Amino acid sequence: MFSDLPTHAPDKILQLMQMFREDTRTDKIDLGVGVYKNAEGQTPVMRAIKAAEKKLWEVETTKSYVALAGAPDYNDAMVKLVLGDAVARDQVASVATPGGTGAVRQSFELVKMVNPDATVWYSNPTWGNHVSILKYLGVANKAYRYFDAASGTVDFDGMIADLNSAKPGDVVLLHGCCHNPTGANLTAEQWQTVVDTLLAKELLPMIDVAYQGFGDGLEEDAAGLRLVASSVPETLIAASCSKNFGVYRERTGILMAVSADKGKVGPAQANLAYLNRQNYSFPPDHGARLVSMILTDDALLADWKAELEEVRLGMLELRQQLADELRRLTNTDRFDFIARHRGMFSMLGLTEDQIVTLREEHGIYAVSDSRINIAGLNTKTVPILAKAVAEVVGV
Repeated sequence: MFSDLPTHAPDKILQLMQMFREDTRTDKIDLGVGVYKNAEGQTPVMRAIKAAEKKLWEVETTKSYVALAGAPDYNDAMVKLVLGDAVARDQVASVATPGGTGAVRQSFELVKMVNPDATVWYSNPTWGNHVSILKYLGVANKAYRYFDAASGTVDFDGMIADLNSAKPGDVVLLHGCCHNPTGANLTAEQWQTVVDTLLAKELLPMIDVAYQGFGDGLEEDAAGLRLVASSVPETLIAASCSKNFGVYRERTGILMAVSADKGKVGPAQANLAYLNRQNYSFPPDHGARLVSMILTDDALLADWKAELEEVRLGMLELRQQLADELRRLTNTDRFDFIARHRGMFSMLGLTEDQIVTLREEHGIYAVSDSRINIAGLNTKTVPILAKAVAEVVGV
């Protein structure tokens, strides 16, 4: 049987990680892998997480299962963090999941179970695993225009035109903030137009929020999704704690189903729990426990928010430094959009051949579509990247 298994194309980012590890150059720079790194190139354990882990070690008395939906205090705390006061708690069904990816997978499973004829519309481009999971599950999917590479801005007219061709009951996958891979976000006015389109076309929004707090702030980054959740009859939200809490390997996420009708929450909750049972029974608890401890303890919460703000501001400073350096070296405003983007990623607009040249001649590793991880830089490597980019574009 094993000899008859199909072959699958290797993940491009995982391939890039392997190439980077095998590169013997000491001055190489990794801008491909999508994890936060500090100025020393490390992905640190956040102070509040360390403190919560120490406290948990002292008070935890069992490793027994919690519940199919995960710990209630975790679910309550995450619903509050993501949705704030946009909707009442009794309008939200929720389950803990293995990371944001688990939440995305469960949401697609729910769509397939409830409406197998639905098409899931995703932004072009989007996080690669969105499309991979949709294809694996056999869910119909189409791309809508999103990014204008020439200007580094959202192609909003194209986006709305494409969504107007969707049929009632289709699903629109949106990035809550810090769009991956472009870094280009919707404005408040554009979010409102999206809401109007969803209502007019009777479309179900599904929002993937993996970087809350990495863009303009915890509350600001949630403004768009809160507008959607409070305005349309039903919304799916997949949230991740990997980035903003730094608990990547603990696989800590949550899936929420928001309804304007409180009577629909019970069936939604039962079906989310059912899907958990089919896929992995009980979700991981360690990371979720740490997150809920932080979100319900004033001192830990304050320290976490302070460190998260340091991370956010640090990335904004790197963005501005890179944009300024590229403007100086190229004598154009071609790369000014980098400073306007938010989150960990931006697409430089280079060709695949130019990306190969960056890697082979300069030891700079970026994804083939020219996505770079801003958090993979520091103040010393920004000028190195800028000089290399200026060279490959022929300045």
